[in-house]
Amino acid sequence: MIPLRDYRPSRTFPVVTVSLIVLNLLVFLYQGYLRTQGTVLNDGIAWQDRGLAPPAFDPRSYQTHLFAGGASRLYPLSRDDYFVVAYALVPAEFLHGVDLPPTIPIPIWFTLLTSMFLHGGLVHLLGNMLYLWIFGDNVEDAMGHARFLGFYLVCGAVASFAQIAISPGSGIPQIGASGAIAGVLAAYFMLFPKSRVLTLIPIFFFIRLAAVPAVFLLGFWFILQVISGAGSFGTVGGVAWFAHIGGFLAGGFLVFLFKRRSVPVVLWQMLRRGRWY
Repeated sequence: MIPLRDYRPSRTFPVVTVSLIVLNLLVFLYQGYLRTQGTVLNDGIAWQDRGLAPPAFDPRSYQTHLFAGGASRLYPLSRDDYFVVAYALVPAEFLHGVDLPPTIPIPIWFTLLTSMFLHGGLVHLLGNMLYLWIFGDNVEDAMGHARFLGFYLVCGAVASFAQIAISPGSGIPQIGASGAIAGVLAAYFMLFPKSRVLTLIPIFFFIRLAAVPAVFLLGFWFILQVISGAGSFGTVGGVAWFAHIGGFLAGGFLVFLFKRRSVPVVLWQMLRRGRWY
């Protein structure tokens, strides 16, 4: 199911939501620019010494580099990959406090934040931004601009820690805004469960549009993450399902702390009264 829009107008302009979307788009455009700027050499030995496979290592490019007389410890990376690997969150780096090449001029823990603004492709980016655009404005309205930004970043950090807990020794870069946005989805789920969301529902070869209550749409989304996460144990790479799960759970709890006092947590009230809908 793909959400297209909701029917709940926000009372204020969602300056933080729009700014986050613009910033993500600008970073992605910069990644695209770097992709046209050729290659740069990275030190693979530093990774191998820690028992890790060098990120974005391409054996064919490496052999070509050696044939051209390059040093055996270095391997070529596109400048885009170099930038992504440098500012992504790498669990093995983060937990040991070691910044392996390519290094960055800021402390390694900053990658908790920088990784949230990197994306692996256009579909990855557009999917995340669609969800943020649909659900972010109302959550920002319920929290206020400054609190919403703090909520977003904290949920993203918790999401990253959840994925790190599953693969603490991994050398695979973690990137994307998905964990932070999962927290936003959870806040919407808790605050506006009765709000209807226009949703595209593919049924075999047919596509149907339906106004689905948020409690069902986002509840289904979370269940899908849990099922996918359970099926991903033992696999390497791919979607960071546990970041989605961790971000959603964080958002569901933190909404009580970040919302305005006058804003009710409707789903909690419904559960206390013994009504699901």
